[in-house]
Amino acid sequence: MAYLNKVMLIGNIGKDPEVRMSQTGGRKRVSFSLATSRRYRDNNGEQKEQTDWHNIIGWGKIADIVEQLGIRKGMSLYVEGTLTNRSWTDQNGQKRYTTEVNMDTFQLLTPRGQGGAPSAGGFNQGNSYSQSNNFSQPQNGGAYDAPMPEGDDDLPF
Repeated sequence: MAYLNKVMLIGNIGKDPEVRMSQTGGRKRVSFSLATSRRYRDNNGEQKEQTDWHNIIGWGKIADIVEQLGIRKGMSLYVEGTLTNRSWTDQNGQKRYTTEVNMDTFQLLTPRGQGGAPSAGGFNQGNSYSQSNNFSQPQNGGAYDAPMPEGDDDLPF
């Protein structure tokens, strides 16, 4: 039987990425929150918006690239990775749980000079960055840069 664990998100960074070394193994780790929103019409015909927050983590070279690019709160990002669940016991003895997206690749969607996007450096906007090869030109010419439609549809997604 085959299994698949793949997550693809397009959203806005909710807090500046935090880069630090892991306590076990000494690997560089980056973490931040990503907001994804969807618009829909409810049963009464009112337009609603729902925002979900996702915890994103990246390791090693991907953490280096996030740090080098100066990625920060408010920037738009396409993130691809796997879903990870973990648990721990806090200081009060309570069992805590979290779900995270372990980032394998990402693409910066914020245009240069907008939203605090880096305007100089060794990386170009529209390129994707991944764990396996830390820099690659997207095959589709930046297809993830499409705006979200705001039409009058009544679809719930």
